[in-house]
Amino acid sequence: MHAGTIDPAPMVIGHRGAAGSAPENTIAGIEAAARLGVAWVEFDVKLTRDNQTVLFHDDRLQRTTDGRGAFAANDFASLRRLDAGSWFAPAFGGERVPTLDEALEALATYNLGANVEIKPSPGRERATAYAVARSLHRHWPEHLPQPLLSSFSAAALAVARDVAPGVPRALLVHRRPRDWLAQARRLDCVALHANQRHMTPDWARTALTVGLALRCFTVNDPRRAARLLAWGVESIITDHPERLLG
Repeated sequence: MHAGTIDPAPMVIGHRGAAGSAPENTIAGIEAAARLGVAWVEFDVKLTRDNQTVLFHDDRLQRTTDGRGAFAANDFASLRRLDAGSWFAPAFGGERVPTLDEALEALATYNLGANVEIKPSPGRERATAYAVARSLHRHWPEHLPQPLLSSFSAAALAVARDVAPGVPRALLVHRRPRDWLAQARRLDCVALHANQRHMTPDWARTALTVGLALRCFTVNDPRRAARLLAWGVESIITDHPERLLG
C-alpha cells in the first residue's frame, strides 16, 4: 500500500457498524452491517488503561454500556465485563466491548472493508495512534481492500503516517477549519471526512479540485445523501445503510 493512493470507497459506509440496527462498535454491529449489504463499515478505536485496542467511541462508559465513569480509567478486563448491548435492545444483552483484533476477524469473515477512526482518550493521542496503526499494518486481512485510518486528531494522524505510511489517512472535521487543506497536506491525507451539516457545494469543489476523496458523516436522510452525492461526495457514512442501499 502507498499513502498517495487509495482504493475507491463504496457509496455507502455503515457508521459504527450499523448503528441504527445494532449496538455501535460491536461485533453484532459489524454483522448487522454485513446483513444489510454494505461493503465497508466505520468504527472507533480507543486504548484501554493497559494499552489494549478496543472498539469504543465515548470518553465515558454510561451511554453504551452498563458501566459508569471514565473509559480511560479502565483496563481491558474491567471493560470486558460490561454489557455493551442491552442499552440498545434486550436482544443484544451480553454483547461485549470487542478488541480491534476481533473486529478484524469479523471483517475478514464478512469480507468488509473498513474506515478505522482513531478515537483517543484525552492525552493519549500518540499512544492510541501508534497502537492502532501498528495493528492494522501487521494484522489487516490481506484479501480485503486496504483500510483507511481517520481521526479528528492531527497528532494521531501524524503518528499513523510515521508508523504505517502505507495505510491511507483521512482528516476528520466538523465545521470547516480555516487550515483544513494545510492540515490534510501536512499529514499526507488522501481524503477529507466532513460533517455533512457543514458541507457546501463550494467546499466540496475545493476538496475535489485538490485531489482529496470526499466523504460525509452521519447522513441518515436519503434526500440529503442524494444532494451530497450530486456535489461529488464519494461516500455517505450512515447509521441506516438500508435506507440508501434500498
